[in-house]
Amino acid sequence: MTLLSVTNGSLGGPHPAGDAPAARHLRSEGYLPLPGLLTAAGLAELREEVGRLERAARRRDFEMECMGGSPRRMTTLGGQVIAEMSRLVPELYADTELLTFLSGLIGETALPVSDPVERHVLNILHREGDTHGAHTDDYPYALVMFLEAPDTPEEGGLLEYVPDAASLRDLTAGSASARRTAHHRAGDAYLLRSDTTAHRVTPLTRPEARRTVLNFAYTTPGAAPRSTPSARRLYG
Repeated sequence: MTLLSVTNGSLGGPHPAGDAPAARHLRSEGYLPLPGLLTAAGLAELREEVGRLERAARRRDFEMECMGGSPRRMTTLGGQVIAEMSRLVPELYADTELLTFLSGLIGETALPVSDPVERHVLNILHREGDTHGAHTDDYPYALVMFLEAPDTPEEGGLLEYVPDAASLRDLTAGSASARRTAHHRAGDAYLLRSDTTAHRVTPLTRPEARRTVLNFAYTTPGAAPRSTPSARRLYG
């Protein structure tokens, strides 16, 4: 079954691999929206799989010390558990056509990461006030795919980000004009230059709202990952 809508090999759809304007946008903004990346069939299949995985997820409520004390109010499942419980998610993460597609957008070879905890994780915001506070990632790129999302921006769960941030303070205490905000729908995705783009998810404002995403981490040849305790703290 075709899960993704990209024009790459046998995968058909509206998102062309090797799209030069998209690659330029990613370089300048640190963020590239991929609306409707999941096909209807792919969204349904991943939702079913994640519904099963969610039963093993753990609630997290703490402040991340290594990220300026920013809050984590969410439910998560790390890659090491996903690999034990799921065949679908690891296969999609390492799919060669997906990697070729991402390489075209990045402008260099996208590679799976070696860290079993961080390579593919599940993040669920499902209570009023749930939030994924300010942070940067250990690896250069994150592909975030939405299985559930609030219906409107007013319900929260927005991506808020600052590209090429000198520190998290650019996001948390910097000029409001420097912050970008993006709303996504179920089936959408985005690609983020996640090690240099300070980013967070705004709190949910409605009790019934849910934001469920799969986050795939990727690296590139020669990239040296940072080493922070954030992934083990959130997903270990």
